Amino acid sequence: MKLKETLNLGQTNFAMRANLPTKEAAMQVEWDEAGLYKQIQEKNMGRPTYILHDGPPYANGALHMGHALNKVTKDFIVRYKSMSGFRAPYVPGWDTHGLPIESALTKNEGVDRKQFSVADFRRMCEEYALRQVEGQKKSFKRLGVTGEWDNPYLTLSPEYEAAQIRVFGQMAEKGFIYKGLKPIYWSPSSESSLAEAEVEYHDITSPSVYVAFKVKNGKDVVADNVEFVIWTTTPWTLAANLGISVDPNAKYVEVLVNDRHFIVAEDLLSHVAKEVEWENYEVVKEYQGEQFDRLTAQHPFYERESLLMVGDHVTMETGTGLVHTAPGHGEDDYLIGLDYGLEILSPIDNRGHFTAQAPELEGMFYLKGNKVIIEKLTESGHLLAQDKIKHSYPHDWRTKQPVIYRATPQWFASIDKFRKELLESVENEVTWYHPSGERRIFNMIRDRGDWVISRQRVWGVPLPIFYAENGEPILSSETIDYVADLFETHGSNVWFEREAKDLLPEGYTHPGSPNGEFTKENDIMDVWFDSGTSHAGVLKQRDDLSFPADLYLEGSDQYRGWFNSSFTTSIAVNGVPPYKGVLSQGFVMDGKGQKMSKSVGNVILPEEIMEDLGADIIRLWVSSVDYENDVRVSKDILKQVSESYRKIRNTIRFMLSNVSDIDPSTGLISESDLRPVDQYMLAKFRILTKDILAAYEAFDYSTVYKKVINFITVDLSAFYLDFAKDVLYIEAKESYERRAMQTVIYTILRDLIPLLTPILLHTMEEAWHVLPGVEAYVQLVDMPKATDTPEDVETLAKWSTFFDVRDAVNKALEEAKNNDTQPIKKSFEASVTLYASEAVQAELTSLSDHLNQLLIVSKFEMEATSEKPENALVVDEVAVLVQPAPGHVCDRCRAVKVEVGTIENAPELCSRCYNIVMDNFPEYFEQNEA
Repeated sequence: MKLKETLNLGQTNFAMRANLPTKEAAMQVEWDEAGLYKQIQEKNMGRPTYILHDGPPYANGALHMGHALNKVTKDFIVRYKSMSGFRAPYVPGWDTHGLPIESALTKNEGVDRKQFSVADFRRMCEEYALRQVEGQKKSFKRLGVTGEWDNPYLTLSPEYEAAQIRVFGQMAEKGFIYKGLKPIYWSPSSESSLAEAEVEYHDITSPSVYVAFKVKNGKDVVADNVEFVIWTTTPWTLAANLGISVDPNAKYVEVLVNDRHFIVAEDLLSHVAKEVEWENYEVVKEYQGEQFDRLTAQHPFYERESLLMVGDHVTMETGTGLVHTAPGHGEDDYLIGLDYGLEILSPIDNRGHFTAQAPELEGMFYLKGNKVIIEKLTESGHLLAQDKIKHSYPHDWRTKQPVIYRATPQWFASIDKFRKELLESVENEVTWYHPSGERRIFNMIRDRGDWVISRQRVWGVPLPIFYAENGEPILSSETIDYVADLFETHGSNVWFEREAKDLLPEGYTHPGSPNGEFTKENDIMDVWFDSGTSHAGVLKQRDDLSFPADLYLEGSDQYRGWFNSSFTTSIAVNGVPPYKGVLSQGFVMDGKGQKMSKSVGNVILPEEIMEDLGADIIRLWVSSVDYENDVRVSKDILKQVSESYRKIRNTIRFMLSNVSDIDPSTGLISESDLRPVDQYMLAKFRILTKDILAAYEAFDYSTVYKKVINFITVDLSAFYLDFAKDVLYIEAKESYERRAMQTVIYTILRDLIPLLTPILLHTMEEAWHVLPGVEAYVQLVDMPKATDTPEDVETLAKWSTFFDVRDAVNKALEEAKNNDTQPIKKSFEASVTLYASEAVQAELTSLSDHLNQLLIVSKFEMEATSEKPENALVVDEVAVLVQPAPGHVCDRCRAVKVEVGTIENAPELCSRCYNIVMDNFPEYFEQNEA
């Protein structure tokens, strides 16, 4: 028998090498086959519900890290709630309508839109969207996200579309729906509006001009002698200019050039200086874009103001960072104009000629206006530079002539009619978890204009509006409810497959149609109306869900998007918000804090990470970041996360390997019978458990991450498990000391594995599978309960002196390593003498009879402070002397003991190991005697 065989070396099937990419996929197949999601729901039947309603991602393209951050965070919440006394079903969804899908078909897949009827093209859009859903679904499931993947909600499903139509009908019945003006593609050559599909792009050469707008009212932010610089390739639209848009988050600079002061974006200064030929300029002041909000400038050739506005459509790719804004001639211009209450000015007629709303230009073709306006700007000194630029521009696919954006009638949802109710609800009925959430959505609702809900596209839910012979729009409950029923049975494509008369109730009449003739609206609804009515199409439709939802969680841009549209439609028809709480996240940037871009080459895809490192690494990364703000990810960051993962995994593996031989039903020792050090660790862990549960409740996963890493690194690896080897490996298998430590390790594992399951799902399930005495899946167990015991705090306080002494001893040991004459390389080679007061000695003695073991030294003694020699290291109130331990190394426990070499039939052992081996492995000595 070899001496090694007398040791209790741990054994476990929990491998050191994670091999996550392979193991995770196999686990997920097993979970699907076992119907684990259904088992979780059945386990929680009858418990209070907690509904996190999924904001639908757009069904187009591969997942990016923003998707991963969002969906994994949602999974943390759902899994935690499901393990904390709640029934928390999760229904994932997809936003499946909209222009990007139309464009993907025509541009990416080469579909010739003109060769198909609207109904046929829409069917192709649906097929494409469903393919995208399946691709994204596969990736979301691979991340370990739980949910009703076999029955997600899709905004293209007939039952969802019907619910959406009914919400529209309720809003129409309350008088919230009306028709107004909005810019769309207009073809002067055809004298008609154009749909997106009727537009094609060709290169043209346009004038490129830089124009200065003088400050009119700088409101003590900007001096009156300063000028804002804009850039445009459509000078003719300056006749309709009513504002200048800036990026609220960008930095702008005031530049002094030849006694004139100009403002441009800092990022574009060098570009502008080159274009405008500023040879000598000086930056004299800096601004944040948001400071310009609602300042005014003087229009360069009309006696009116141009309003400074902040908008998220402003980019720093080209131009000056200040965008000339004409609400009657551009989509972004129009939308921000609505938000700021600007007039929708479009001084162009059907043939492309200026109207009387453009003095001095009336009757002139808009392109000729370019030259005239440039001349006016030159004469007045507002023109800073002009050039020609070749660029892609929309053309009428029939006439091949350029088109323009021109305001025409559109359908709106009135915000003014219930703005007061919206604002009161923001303040009183929703918990906004992000510090700035309430302010952001309140300001947006307070300042926004009415909602444009019509779109001149084909892939979407049709507006269920008919027109009588006299042009009167028909939005009655009777007709809208009938259309909703048709959609529920046949899907919304029926709108494009049938004539108007076949979409109306049998025998329907209207005073405006004496001849019984009707036409139908061809516009579709804004896709934000689609997703914004999910409270009706999902929460109120599904038996296992409830309205309002407990939580909506999306990116911070959704205060303007889904949070807003959902809130608006729900207040409009239900009088209450669709959610009780809202949580938002920042954006995912690269390691340097820059936006990810294919052209820059800094994009990291979840699929690649999962194939290389595994989904649990992404999940751990999500838990590590402060998602309330923008977060960073890079290969280096993921490498650091992987190191943390390895630390967690290896610690759990060590713990599992040392409890594999215990039967928790009979082998555990009651806490009151444990040694003080064991009681200390359990107290420490209970406090950790309480803190982790509180962090989960607060959606504060970075705190979970930090506290777990600290506990594993400092409390377990660097202390308890460090000296545990001298007990677990060395003491007799059934000894009290070993069973005491196994009790602590098992107790911590039994609760730590569930605590980490929402985050490290796959790894914890793997660990649970090899933990003795547990059954089924860890996902089916509940979280440990938090206990608030003052005794635990008192227990920790009792050990504060020990850890102060331990720090002093470790400092002295570190210095001993560097001793030139007699270095002590390992702590087990040391004999340590502590010089301390009687009170300190008494405290330490009360904690353990084996302080040398806790300090991992071969010999430990204590003396009075007055006895300290000059060569002792003084640390605060104690002194430490480190010397080589007398004796020789025991071959079994590796401690240095004086008796090693003196025991007659076991010269290789210390007396402790001799007694253990003699009592438990006498054959070892018999073998040696033979």
